Amino acid sequence: MNNKFSVDARFYARSGPYNVTEVAAVMNGIVAKSDHVLSGVAPLQTAGSNEVSFLDNSRYASLLEKTGAGAVIVHPDMVNRVPPSATPIITTAPYEGWARVAALFHPLASASPGIHPTAFVASNARVDPTAEIGAFACIEEHAHVGPRCRIGPYVNIGSGVVVGEDCRIGSHATISHALLGARVCLLPGVRVGQEGFGFANTKAGFLTIPHLGRVLLEDDVEIGANSTIDRGSIQDTVIGAGSRLDNLVQIGHNVRLGRCCVIVAQVGISGSTVLEDFVQVGGQAAMAGHLRIGRGARIGAQAGVISDVPAAAILLGSPAQPRHEFFRQVATLKRMVRQPK
Repeated sequence: MNNKFSVDARFYARSGPYNVTEVAAVMNGIVAKSDHVLSGVAPLQTAGSNEVSFLDNSRYASLLEKTGAGAVIVHPDMVNRVPPSATPIITTAPYEGWARVAALFHPLASASPGIHPTAFVASNARVDPTAEIGAFACIEEHAHVGPRCRIGPYVNIGSGVVVGEDCRIGSHATISHALLGARVCLLPGVRVGQEGFGFANTKAGFLTIPHLGRVLLEDDVEIGANSTIDRGSIQDTVIGAGSRLDNLVQIGHNVRLGRCCVIVAQVGISGSTVLEDFVQVGGQAAMAGHLRIGRGARIGAQAGVISDVPAAAILLGSPAQPRHEFFRQVATLKRMVRQPK
């Protein structure tokens, strides 16, 4: 097995080659006009003269100085450290530039229109002729699959579900009681629209509360593998446009996420909590129900949030508290431990 990294053509489609000027144009980078041809992307330490790489973290500047890449995407502050053999492509946002260039050479596979012979599509379901329906998928009654969607193997799309244009649904995902916007991506094993965790206590035991809401996934939402999003009980669960959920995230009934929220792996958000736009939540954090998390707030990993959070706040710890208070308590404990007995 070859340990030198290269993009494996068995898994990733490739386009190109492109000259340096064409590559720079994709990311609005600044570059001296060049006809040098690039055929792919690679990390600094393994890139060859026909590949483009990038530097986003100055800690790896030593790799930049030694790289064999034909072109390197760099911040203006690092141009002087690019070796003579490489053409610098200059931008103030190298990582964004890298994302655009990598997508140029390795674009997402487009749908292969058609319905696999093993798939089931209800007679009154609507599947756009440009959509791809994978093996053993099930599209139930009155469901609608939009143009250019890719529906993976063993996916179940429940009755009445609407899947907007250019969506990608990974294998074994299940969707019910949901409306999806455009360009939504669900990775394998995602569960959307199941009944939430809601019940009443009675003298005879627990009484399940009917869940009569939906899940609304707005445009450009991405949901990581094996995450779960409960439908609303008496209102809708909403994931705002552009939001990104990592793998293994649990979203309870009636939760509402604003635009461009980021939820990292193993986070749990209890029912009816609202996250305003641009909230970021670190891994394994947990939130009680019926809270409001203000716009732009940041919740640290493993934090336990039990009360409302103001806009732009940064919280750490369990119970979660403002960052400066958390670190002051940590420092105090350290001093106490160091005191002689």
